[in-house]
Amino acid sequence: MFGLSQAKGSGPRGPKGQRAYVVGDVHGRLDLLERLIERIHDDIDQRGPSKNLVVFLGDLIDRGPSSAQVVEFLRTYRRSGVSPVFLLGNHEEVVLRILGGETELISGWLRYGGAECLESYGADPLLIRTADGQTALRTIRNAIPQSHVDFFRSFVDTCRFGDYLFVHAGIRPGVVLEQQRQSDLRWIREPFLLDETDHGFVVVHGHTISATVDERRNRIGIDTGAYRSDVLTALLIEGERRVYLDTANAVGTAVSATH
Repeated sequence: MFGLSQAKGSGPRGPKGQRAYVVGDVHGRLDLLERLIERIHDDIDQRGPSKNLVVFLGDLIDRGPSSAQVVEFLRTYRRSGVSPVFLLGNHEEVVLRILGGETELISGWLRYGGAECLESYGADPLLIRTADGQTALRTIRNAIPQSHVDFFRSFVDTCRFGDYLFVHAGIRPGVVLEQQRQSDLRWIREPFLLDETDHGFVVVHGHTISATVDERRNRIGIDTGAYRSDVLTALLIEGERRVYLDTANAVGTAVSATH
């Protein structure tokens, strides 16, 4: 967990003197990522000095055409006054498990975006699909640079920001944060999405696609299906203010943080 001090107030707040820009699932869309990062940088410049956190909710890879390029862009991402945080999504988890020797996951991964990911690394997914498990594994290991694997391994599962919790998929309702299972943090859907109870913080998550930002009293889903919709979304949190930035609108959309 990436920890920050919690601010108190009548509604959910971020820590005083800090901003967080939370980016939804990129899924191999380097074009959209570059556009959104530029918007975030412009927004930072307009708002003035502060401690700025840019949090990526995971699923950087698969489905879109440029997974390798997205990973390299973010692995080397540096900007003065900005601290990036990377959360591990279920798609990164699957790649790490395959690289660790779970060859039985390869065929499913290829169906759900792995083929496009491998093509971005210069590998032929058809050859991998028809190869035996160990040959396929060697090909995948040769295709993905160790620097990218190490980058994935550095990712965290949660990031607390005042009255908000950032996580890839969600949390198991009724389970305290310290006892949450990684499988839920990276994969959960309905038990979390359908729950309306107060978790003690507002959960900001990706993983489950919605046509627009899915804002509820206890959670905010910002996976707007970038790989197919061309809309990559970020949420800015500063004090009680929430503003949505995306690749579709020219200006940010401000919302109240009191509901």
